Amino acid sequence: MSEPAVTSANHLTKRPLVVLDAVDKRFVDFAALDGITLSVAAGEKVVVCGPSGSGKSTLIRCINQLERPDAGMVWFDGVDLVAASSRDLRRLRTDIGMVFQQFNLFPHLTVLDNLTLGPMRVRGLSAREAEELARRYLERVHIPEQADKYPRQLSGGQQQRVAIARSLCMEPKLMLFDEPTSALDPEMIVEVLDVMGELAQTGMTMIVVTHEMGFARRVADRIVFMDAGQIVEDTRPETFFTAPASPRGAEFLDRILNH
Repeated sequence: MSEPAVTSANHLTKRPLVVLDAVDKRFVDFAALDGITLSVAAGEKVVVCGPSGSGKSTLIRCINQLERPDAGMVWFDGVDLVAASSRDLRRLRTDIGMVFQQFNLFPHLTVLDNLTLGPMRVRGLSAREAEELARRYLERVHIPEQADKYPRQLSGGQQQRVAIARSLCMEPKLMLFDEPTSALDPEMIVEVLDVMGELAQTGMTMIVVTHEMGFARRVADRIVFMDAGQIVEDTRPETFFTAPASPRGAEFLDRILNH
């Protein structure tokens, strides 16, 4: 089956990197996703926001197939992930980095070892090549001096930056962020958002689930607002923040920005 047509608020002219077409996902009697159709071009930065339980995390977990849709198609880089073989899916996942709410670092490994494990085992890099790559991305996230420490010796913000660097070491085409600052103390949130903002400036394709509306307004090319498993708005940040098209979007913004 051919790749579905692109639809988006930006009328994309680039070939899409990610396409979701009529995606449904249910958990028993709960519809987490209900007919989701979305496309993201290479280089786009898309922020997904909405109230708790609206389907945001399920959406990005369906993109890398941590959750398998019950209906619909998910395309990544021209390949239908739902129909892909296990071998092809493993290969394609190496091009999709994901940063979770929790850092998911191996506590018994140093920062450097956490970063080199994937490139060596999955991409076949030598120890020297993997270390050079890891140190380059630790520089990128501004913690090169932490290479020989263990996760328990780092702050939460530093651990999340290690998690970002670990994903970047696989040199992905797409980065997914699932509320990456929600587990952090307020003073640590800024350092992680700054790193994500710098990453956005490199042209990395990013889909970010977050309630950090300042970051969304500053960095995103598009805002996707979800409610009850559906995309309610898909628009540019200035439009969403100044004139949301839906009463539900306006209510969400009022609650987030004024409380």
